[in-house]
Amino acid sequence: MLTADDPLLLTHADPRGVLTVTLNRPQAFNALSEAMLAALKTELDAVARDDRARVLVLAASGRAFCAGHDLKEMRAAPSLAYYQQLFAQCAGVMLAIQRLPIPVIAKVQGVATAAGCQLVASCDLAVAVRQARFAVSGINLGLFCSTPAVALSRNMGRKEAFEMLVTGEFIDAEAARRRGLVNRVADDPAALDAEVERLCASIVAKPHVAVALGKELFYRQLEAGIDAAYIDAGQTMACNMMDDTALEGVQAFNEKRPPAWQSA
Repeated sequence: MLTADDPLLLTHADPRGVLTVTLNRPQAFNALSEAMLAALKTELDAVARDDRARVLVLAASGRAFCAGHDLKEMRAAPSLAYYQQLFAQCAGVMLAIQRLPIPVIAKVQGVATAAGCQLVASCDLAVAVRQARFAVSGINLGLFCSTPAVALSRNMGRKEAFEMLVTGEFIDAEAARRRGLVNRVADDPAALDAEVERLCASIVAKPHVAVALGKELFYRQLEAGIDAAYIDAGQTMACNMMDDTALEGVQAFNEKRPPAWQSA
């Protein structure tokens, strides 16, 4: 994994398997340069191979969570082939987050715009400080935020997402919570830390195999028709029930005692 010496990302792992990756381009509002996207993809691939990982927290340094793509870099050598490659690279990062076998929590301490808002929407969970702001503002530059629309429309109601996409207007953290973009809102940075920790503690207390199976099924069934979704979900639950952790959990419930899991 990358280390604190890397200029783009900072990483930290605690003994429970809670990993924190921090975007570290504060002077550029953590814009997603090509190098940042490559570093993120490398780190996500490393997390996917880490059997000890249980939760990934995606955080950011400085005043902004992420201001989206690096617009100066985008204008340096414009060509259709370059833009196709860039947006494919970005989509690869977003899909890697969704395909990780562990929950990913966006810890939003500041503004998240365009692909930065897409990054929040691509995470499984999100906690924001009350002062955070969100927008998909490419339309203000004549560029409809098409790739952020994919993640945004899978978090929010259609009309709410489309309004953000065609107006480019900001919403605050509380509106983001009401619309489904974030799960929880914290009053200040200390409360943000505590709220993220509460989520992490709750997740790591659960059996890893059930969480991993559940996350994979959750996204897979969303893209299927309802008949296929129920077939897939039923098969997944049947397989989950055959795992020792689930068998012990059900037995413990029946016997009105805490489950004696060998390892969560």
